[in-house]
Amino acid sequence: MNDADAGIVRAWVLHPEIKNSNVHRASEPALAECVSLAGALPGLKVIGSDVVRLAKPQPGLLFGKGKVQEIKARIEAEDIDLVLIDGTVTPVQQRNLEETWDIKLLDRTGLILEIFADRAQTREGVLQVELAALSYQRTRLVRAWTHLERQRGGLGFVGGPGETQIEADRRAIDDAIVRIRRQLSKVVKTRELHRASRAKVPFPVVALVGYTNAGKSTLFNHLTGASVMAEDMLFATLDPTMRGVELPSGKKIILSDTVGFISDLPPQLVAAFRATLEEVLGANLIVHVRDISHPQTETQAGDVEKILTSLGVDENAKRLEAWNKIDLLDGDQRSAIGITAARREDVYAISAVTGDGLDELLDAISEILDGERFERDLSLPYAEGRKRAWLFEEGVIESETQDENGYQFRVLWTPRQEKRFREM
Repeated sequence: MNDADAGIVRAWVLHPEIKNSNVHRASEPALAECVSLAGALPGLKVIGSDVVRLAKPQPGLLFGKGKVQEIKARIEAEDIDLVLIDGTVTPVQQRNLEETWDIKLLDRTGLILEIFADRAQTREGVLQVELAALSYQRTRLVRAWTHLERQRGGLGFVGGPGETQIEADRRAIDDAIVRIRRQLSKVVKTRELHRASRAKVPFPVVALVGYTNAGKSTLFNHLTGASVMAEDMLFATLDPTMRGVELPSGKKIILSDTVGFISDLPPQLVAAFRATLEEVLGANLIVHVRDISHPQTETQAGDVEKILTSLGVDENAKRLEAWNKIDLLDGDQRSAIGITAARREDVYAISAVTGDGLDELLDAISEILDGERFERDLSLPYAEGRKRAWLFEEGVIESETQDENGYQFRVLWTPRQEKRFREM
């Protein structure tokens, strides 16, 4: 059975390397990442990939005419169904290349949107993908598309006399965006209510963040026993998952697994997924999971930091780094990483697969969260004078009032203090 009979889409990946560009991603790793992105789509088979070097992008075709014809010959020879371009392609360039090559084309943004649409599970995730896709499609409406140049007559509810198809399509997209944003606002309010209810529970939230495919979901599954999708695949997780975990110290926490970050994330997706990523803002501790075996691990870490900053995460927020995948390093590399990590108080070398280093990481999480304080409202009958005295000794009382039933307190304490109080 050939690929066409099996319903397999044969794809070719191209990474344009533009001379004197201000893009700092190295071409070969960037191409490899795009191939991995493509591999995250079911039913798609990457037949080949190339870095295409350009002096400057051509307005109409992106590539020079000679290169366009060279790629066309390759497409025909390999029976390619889809070209993926690891970069931004303008609407005019996309139309012209699709006409010249007689083939479907997706740029980086379009590819990531396809993956997000395939992966999203929750109602919020689905709505966010739809919103991002509509925002992206709106930019693809160009007058050069012949089918959008038709004039349409005016029925009042469809559009006025002389309204062009492009204007009608744009208006339909704008209406859909307004409707989805309205639905999304309701979903976000529900998430805020859930977050508020969690805030009343004396369990701190620990958020796992990191570059996509860094191993966050594998670590989450190892610690929680959950079955979150954890494959060697970019964007395996798109919706945040939260589970209660009891650390070896006995401390209980809520662990949050979030969507993986990626360099040059399309602006539509940063905005659309902001509500999901805001789980990080409410966390008591952020654990940045890094694939320390990846050749671009430092660049990936920088990309994660940029996105955290764009989300408004305080640079002084409590953080740890988990240098994951040490099981993929050879002996000398692993030893060197271990020595480097040991020299830093906020870094732990681990393997989410084998469990190496996890005890030390969990101990560090417990130690950091022991200093976290939470506000609680307490009621004590007048007969509980010993407990009242203990609260004063611990210095946790923010305010005290009295009524016919006893003492009413607002306290600010650590989980450890609360546990001791409950055991009295």
